[in-house]
Amino acid sequence: MPGTTRATMEGSCQALCRTLVSQNGIQRETTDISKSVLYTSLMGLLLVADKEKEQLNIGNGRVGLRNVGNTCFLNAVVQCLSHTRGLRDYCLLKTYRAEKFSREESDLMEEFSQILAGLWDVNGEDKVVNPGRFYTTFKEAVPYFSGYSQQDAQEFLRFLMDRLHTEINRRPSVRRTGLEPEPKYAKIRIEEEASAMWKRHLERDDSKIVDLFSGQLRSSLHCSICSHYSTTFDVFCDLSLPIPKRGSAGGVSLKECLDLFSQEEKLDEENAPMCERCNKRTVSTKKLSIQRFPQVIVIHLNRFAMSRWSICKSKVCVSFPLTNLDLGPYGPADSGPVLYDLYAVCNHSGTVNMGHYTACCLEENGWCFYNDSSVTPVSENQLQSSQAYVLFYQRKNNTVRK
Repeated sequence: MPGTTRATMEGSCQALCRTLVSQNGIQRETTDISKSVLYTSLMGLLLVADKEKEQLNIGNGRVGLRNVGNTCFLNAVVQCLSHTRGLRDYCLLKTYRAEKFSREESDLMEEFSQILAGLWDVNGEDKVVNPGRFYTTFKEAVPYFSGYSQQDAQEFLRFLMDRLHTEINRRPSVRRTGLEPEPKYAKIRIEEEASAMWKRHLERDDSKIVDLFSGQLRSSLHCSICSHYSTTFDVFCDLSLPIPKRGSAGGVSLKECLDLFSQEEKLDEENAPMCERCNKRTVSTKKLSIQRFPQVIVIHLNRFAMSRWSICKSKVCVSFPLTNLDLGPYGPADSGPVLYDLYAVCNHSGTVNMGHYTACCLEENGWCFYNDSSVTPVSENQLQSSQAYVLFYQRKNNTVRK
């Protein structure tokens, strides 16, 4: 183990624990300190810190994934996640083994980490990784995906991240009764209420997935009858954006999608929630904004929509910036610029029933196109197309509001 030996680390940890508990009169010095929660927590932190000192010896990441039966959706998503550096390094170092407090077995996380190890193998050029075991483990954990039919990539991404989070949660499992009342934060600033809600979320859900992908949405409701304002906050791991309607030849920008997502929406009495002051459903307006920006923001372009009789796909080309996407205007008034750079795109070509998923990911030497087992270079101007479906952006600075 780099830096120090395991025995030295354990000795230092036990000595620190004994000092802390003796000073506070928690228990006698003769107690076996190695069985305490304090010792376990401190050892976990020391192991994580020691792991982070290790230097990863990795390849260039230009390794494909075998299609094991309509699994292009899985391959495209895994390639995008594989190029999320914070998640990749966390998996390759297996840091979750020291961090996790969940009672769940980390079977899926182990298989996912094994896939990433193959994709970033220093000797992995011209190699193809078989995701079969990973997909089997995923289907056992999420039976909804049983079988070999084509699936939606964004839906798979949501289920995958939720399951990985459950397995590596740093918080012990707490059974939710569903009867717990939502706390009231009357007469305090919105920022304080948002912070309190976020802290409450982290008391139950805290993992590397949360560190990287989770943000907080603010929903503001305004009653047209009594002018009462109410605010709620929700955690999100991706933003699903509507695409403005255009003619067959017309394109739109990502900014226009964000503007449509965040514009005020009028709710009639039937669809509006109860007004706290009127104590009845009233005509209201609703507005969404980002209260807390994640380190990695996943943007889903909602190309599939229900028509009267079927599902149809929008083929409108959405242009998006490769660098300096500014989400500040969609956050609190004092946000200032909040800049993100693109590092991966999940594409969908074809129709609703006959489609294919691919990925474009940023490497050290430029962009690459991942089409199942095939990996080829691609130019930046080829990224912009009507096939772009899920965009992955990394925040330019690593400061995240907590």
